[in-house]
Amino acid sequence: MEKYSEKDIDWLLNLCKDDRRPLQRRVQKNFNLTWKRLLLRVSLAVNALLGLVVLPFFLLIRFSVYLNLSHGWAAWPSLIGGIIATILLLTLYLFLISLKVKNRRLLLKTGGVVISTMVLGFCMFSIFYLSSLNAKSSDVRDVYHSMHPILRVAVSTVTLADKDLVITGIERIEGDYARMGLPVNRRSLHYRQETGYVHAVDIRTLDRGFIRNALLRGSLELMGFRTIRHVGTADHLHVELRHAHQ
Repeated sequence: MEKYSEKDIDWLLNLCKDDRRPLQRRVQKNFNLTWKRLLLRVSLAVNALLGLVVLPFFLLIRFSVYLNLSHGWAAWPSLIGGIIATILLLTLYLFLISLKVKNRRLLLKTGGVVISTMVLGFCMFSIFYLSSLNAKSSDVRDVYHSMHPILRVAVSTVTLADKDLVITGIERIEGDYARMGLPVNRRSLHYRQETGYVHAVDIRTLDRGFIRNALLRGSLELMGFRTIRHVGTADHLHVELRHAHQ
């Protein structure tokens, strides 16, 4: 029987260990890649879902602003155009879902009524109601209806993502500027315009953090509004819907 020295046994054990190391590395590498791919897919799915949820609200406001500024449509026709575009988009969502449903006709018929009711209901709620939590004072709530309808729906839409949003000012008269110690701005969109509505609103930015204020400003600008950050009398974001000719 052939004898093996202790040195030979050690060499064989080290050889086995060396053979296992590449396999272990490959397994660990594949495991890390699998987790990275899974996290990437989950992240993409979440972002896609958020995009699908946010897109109808964005379309509602952005298309209304587009019709109002680019084509000179009046406030209500512009908003109705945005509502119709949003209903069509949500109906497209419903149609894609119905491709995997047997009773497609019933789903589309019922879903179409539900979608139309939801969009119209949200817009009517936004136009006629402002929570006391989102108004600096009762005076702000009293003049809420003087604000342009598209601006009202836009502000209400933003409050869905930012429940702590506070409106600090809407309608003003010349005397308000003197009271605040500011020069009178005769071109201010805080006055009632020829449309019969106020085209500007001030939103509090004090003590809200840089990221929240940046997201607020960016989202409103993407919707088509003009924004100006004021830090004079009080830190706030001035948001306005400019006239088509401006």
